[in-house]
Formats: sequence, C-alpha cells, structure tokens
Amino acid sequence: MEKIEQLNKISDYNDLLGVETLHPLVSVIDFSKCKPVNHGSFNFGFYAIFLKDVKCGDIKYGKEYYDYQEGTLVFFAPGQIMKIENNGIKVIPKGFALLFHPDLLSRTSLAKEMNNFSFFSYEAHEALHISTRERKVVLECLKKIEDEIEQRIDKHSSKLVVSNIELLLNYCTRFYDRQFITRDTINRGILEKFEILLNNYLYSDLLQKKGHPKVNYFAEELHLSANYFGDLVKKETGKSAQEYIHLKLMNLSKEKIFDNSKSINEIAYELGFKYPQHFSRMFKKETGFTPNEYRNLN
Repeated sequence: MEKIEQLNKISDYNDLLGVETLHPLVSVIDFSKCKPVNHGSFNFGFYAIFLKDVKCGDIKYGKEYYDYQEGTLVFFAPGQIMKIENNGIKVIPKGFALLFHPDLLSRTSLAKEMNNFSFFSYEAHEALHISTRERKVVLECLKKIEDEIEQRIDKHSSKLVVSNIELLLNYCTRFYDRQFITRDTINRGILEKFEILLNNYLYSDLLQKKGHPKVNYFAEELHLSANYFGDLVKKETGKSAQEYIHLKLMNLSKEKIFDNSKSINEIAYELGFKYPQHFSRMFKKETGFTPNEYRNLN
C-alpha cells in the first residue's frame, strides 16, 4: 500500500517545495520558483487552491483524475488526499497555489461561511476552468495576499489576509456560476438523466425497498459529487435537489390519492412511508388538507 504523506502545517508543504515560510498559517506559492517535485500522495491539514498553468503530472482526487488544462483551478479542503502521478520523474510544476490553515479563520466571519463554498467538496472532474480575464482576477487576489504576508506581521495582517481570501472565494463562486452557464448543454443533459432516474425510482418498487430518494443516490448514479450535483440543479431549476425530489414525490402522492381502490394507508406504504401518520402530516403541511379531505375535494 502506497504511503500517504501527512502535511499538517503550511510549513510542511513549503519545505517539500523548498519555499520559505513567511507566515505560519498562509502561503502563496509560485511554482516556477520551487525545486522539482516527485510523485506521491499527500493528505492536507489545510485548505489549498491550485492554479494549474500546464499539465505536469496527473493529479488524482480519490480514484478520479482531475480534468485540468491550462488555466484550471482545483480546490482541496483539510483531510482530502491529493495524488500526483508522473512516472517517478521529478518535474517543476507551473502555476500558483494558495494555502491557508483553518486556524487562520478562527473567530472570523469567513470560518462560518466556508461550508457555503461547496466547490471544496467537488469531485476531480468538476474542476473550474477559468478564462484569461478570470485568471487575471485570481492572480491579483493572490498578489494582495502575498504582499501582505511579505510585510512585517502586525495586528491588521490576519484581517487583511482573510478579507482577500474571502474575496478570492467569492470570485470563484462567480466563476463557477459562469461555468454552469457556459456548459449549459452538458448541464441540461445531466438534468434530463436526473429526471429519468427520478421517475424510474418513484414509479418502481424502489420507494418501498429503499425509502424516499436521497440526493446522494442520484449524484452517485450520475458520477457527480453531491455538492456539485446540488449546485447544478439549483442553478438550473431554482430549487435545491432535495426540494425538487420532494416536489416530484408530492405530485405522485396527489396522483395516487385519486385511486379510490386503495386506502390512504396503502398509498402511504407505496410512497415509502413507514408510518401512514407521517404521510398524512406531510401531505397536510404541503396542501392544507389531509389525504382524505383532498380525495373528497377532487
């Protein structure tokens, strides 16, 4: 089994590349100024954003290869494992990296916002491909952070560094929104497959066997991370994936209630509810009527 090198501190990664550590909790790296690196697997104890300018060895996230080319941003959160495969030949990467430790964010508003930047949990093939103009914005943010950590650390340093990291992350959110739009044809294809999968689930015995459909189930079927899939559905439909699934389940519930040959309890079990009273409560909450009242009204 291949050894995974644990990089807990920013200095651990800097030392690997022969880079001076100017700040214990944050680092901006220009790979053209680093020593050649070898292949290996690394487990980060910090956040890392890589701007890859050329392909210099295949990067794997878990079992998947990153879909990257010139001008690609890839994101790692603490605890994630990155694997570089380059046939054992040392190479000099080209591009830039921003590393920042979770401790840098403690007692800041950004710490509470990090979960909203869902692209840190996207899969390898969901990398962010940026334009020349977007690349310039990224580099400007990195330069501001670098300028700040190269100065003597004072009481304003951390606040200014964190502010610029947050600015960069907000720009990345905008760039991902743009990517969802520019890849609209691909996204529509994914949504069409999702619709087919959801209908197959709802109109089969899977409801009784597995219960109500979960977002993770469809994400896995479509070979996407749950976060990327959820963000895509939200961008395209205006509803979260879970809301969309719930809406379809409610529409099916209304259809089944019109079947007078079945009792409400039978319908509840068919819809994947373990207890009929849970179905009745949910139905009334959504429609304002109990299932029996809705049946009689229609």
